This record gives sequence, structure tokens and C-alpha cells, in this order.
Amino acid sequence: MTEVRVRGAFATVRGPGIEAEVAVEEPLEIRVDGAPIAVTMRTPGEDEELALGFLHGEGLIDGPRAAGPSADLAGNVVEVAGPLLREPGTRSFYATSSCGVCGKGALEEVAVHAERLPAGPVLDRALLAALPERLRQPAFERTGGLHATGLFTPEGEALLVREDVGRHNAMDKVIGRALLDGRLPLHGHVLCVSGRLSFELVQKAAVAGAPVLVGVGAPSSLAVRLADDRNMTLAGFARGGRANVYTGAERVR
Repeated sequence: MTEVRVRGAFATVRGPGIEAEVAVEEPLEIRVDGAPIAVTMRTPGEDEELALGFLHGEGLIDGPRAAGPSADLAGNVVEVAGPLLREPGTRSFYATSSCGVCGKGALEEVAVHAERLPAGPVLDRALLAALPERLRQPAFERTGGLHATGLFTPEGEALLVREDVGRHNAMDKVIGRALLDGRLPLHGHVLCVSGRLSFELVQKAAVAGAPVLVGVGAPSSLAVRLADDRNMTLAGFARGGRANVYTGAERVR
């Protein structure tokens, strides 16, 4: 028998031949004015930021809202004040920690409108390549099981970093915090993610107004197409002093 003892964002696993610390994964239900909107699998912590970032990325809100934990389900429900900008669809979203888009019920629910991005900052390629090393990831260092998203200035200063078992959740937490802090749109900022660059992450960054998105891993074909369409600089394989720039090369020296 294996014992799993949860303490906040971490859990201790004890069993025959194993004792290890792992990241916690639990469901979070997002409600607006009491109505359930989405369930996502996440690492507990910064739940209000996650809820607001998710709703903003789906085009359902465009500014800060009151948000807080519900007494239901031992804190795994967060309540957000409405109203929404539009109806979220005929069904609620269910997002796994590996994919948020896959919880949507129809193709027309996947695409969220975002304006083409302005010119934005110009950065050295070496700076883009160095950003992943500046992602503060204390939870990853303990467990090896979390993704991270960081918000940076054009000079490479880390303003905000969030971790989560879901790469889309980490992005939502950063955008939600930026929304609460009055930073949106992120026209003068850079977003950096610890993994690959998916369509979903590009879309969330575009809706938030970020002109530059950097990742440690590779982009997908649809991510590149969307970044190009939205006039976003998309850089992948940022490691070892190098970075591939797939779109928006005019912002890279």
C-alpha cells in the first residue's frame, strides 16, 4: 500500500521502496455569480488568479473582478463576481492538467478573438535565450513535476512567476495576477514558459496583449500560425545561449 499525504501544493508519497515529494493535482471549479463555468485540474495556490486568468483568456471578462474561495468542497471552488461579457457556451469546460483546449465541446469554442499586437519592445536574442534560466521554480526543484510561466520586462527582469502542474494554469495565474495589478494589456512585457509552445498558450498570451512569448521547447504548427497572424514574436528552444525565432523577428536584435 502506498500512502499519499497532502500538504498544500506538495504531497509526500511513501510506499515499498519509495519515499518522494510530488506536486499536488486537484480539481478546481470556477463559478461566476454562483453558476459553474469550468473545472480545471491544478496545483492548489493562487486559485483566484487562476480563475481570473482563465476567464480573461476565454474572452469572458476584460477587467479585474472580485474573486475568492467558496466554502464548498474543502476550498476547491472559487467564486468570481459577474457579469460575463458573453455566454460561455452550452456546456462547461473541463480542463486536464495537460490540456485546457481539449475540454471544449465544439470547434467554434477553441478560437478566442484577440487584436493584432502593436510593435512592442526590441530585445537581444541572447536575452531571449537567457529568460528560461531566470524562471524561479522552487516547487519544480522539489518535485520535478511542475510547469512555470514568468512575466518579464524587456530588460529581462522577472516581475512575476507562477508554477502549476498544468502549463496553461501557470499562464492563467500570471495573467490573472497581472489583471489584478492593472498591467493588462501586456504590450511592454515578455512572457516565458518552461515547456513547449502550444496553440493554447499563444492564444492566452495574445488575448493578454503580450508581444513576445518565449519557450524552452518547440512550438506547434498552429502556434506558429496564430503567433504570425497576431503579430507576436514567438521564440522556442531558448536554452544554452540560443533561441529559434519563428515569428516577429523584427523585435529581435
